[in-house]
Amino acid sequence: MSQITAAMVKELRERTGQGMMDCKKALEAAGGDIEKAIDDMRAAGAIKAAKKAGNIAAEGSIAVKVSDDAKAAVIIEVNSQTDFLALQDDFKGFVNASLDKAFEAGYTDAAPLIADQESAREALVAKCGENVNIRRLTRVEGDVVGAYLHGHRIGVVVTLTGGDVELARDVAMHVAASNPAFLDPSQVSEEAVAKEKEIFLALNADKIAGKPENIVENMVKGRINKFLAESSLVEQPFVKDPEVKVGDLVKKAGAKIDSFVRFEVGEGIERAEVDFAAEVAAQVAASKQ
Repeated sequence: MSQITAAMVKELRERTGQGMMDCKKALEAAGGDIEKAIDDMRAAGAIKAAKKAGNIAAEGSIAVKVSDDAKAAVIIEVNSQTDFLALQDDFKGFVNASLDKAFEAGYTDAAPLIADQESAREALVAKCGENVNIRRLTRVEGDVVGAYLHGHRIGVVVTLTGGDVELARDVAMHVAASNPAFLDPSQVSEEAVAKEKEIFLALNADKIAGKPENIVENMVKGRINKFLAESSLVEQPFVKDPEVKVGDLVKKAGAKIDSFVRFEVGEGIERAEVDFAAEVAAQVAASKQ
């Protein structure tokens, strides 16, 4: 067996990110063979990754890549358990590599990318000690495609017919800030309108009591029109110039908005509420057994 030196431990630690004692033990088990130690640690890491798969990962990053000709784009969300990890180079490297692979392969959803990146994901989990997941991916194509990233937490891709990349990016920036639910009023479902009407009537029952039916109808109509304007991208005041609606801004440029995709880190993920007092009490009780 080769003598395990401090330099060997240091090299293994730098290459794996594991603790010094873990690296020393791995080297001893591998007979001083650094490459074998790395393989053994990765194998153990895969087991750790599987154990961490049940941990909720609701932080992370959004990443976007647009083609050089601005005709296509891919947007992905990769989740981590903490925002701290999302800011680390190892995690960023995994996100960027995943994005590049998805873009080059022409993937339109996350499933094939998840399969492709599983080994890299397990290695990252083993190194960082957190669960990491590729959650979702969307590819869009259009006449003009523009994107906007707000830090690492919100990403938007917009497709236009006509216009230019700068206009598409301005619209994407607006979508990031205002989070419209629909592109235009025609996309708002009857169910959504009916629900808004129901809420309005319930909240204003005392104000409309005894009023003529036509007055009530006008009040409801006004509320629905406001709801449509607030929820629809083309009806919203443009964030850079509130005097102009987004739809009018685009129309003036001789363009039309075809679609938008907005990803925000962790949206829709149920986060576990940890009762720390109960957790500590359980640990104390377990230690007395």
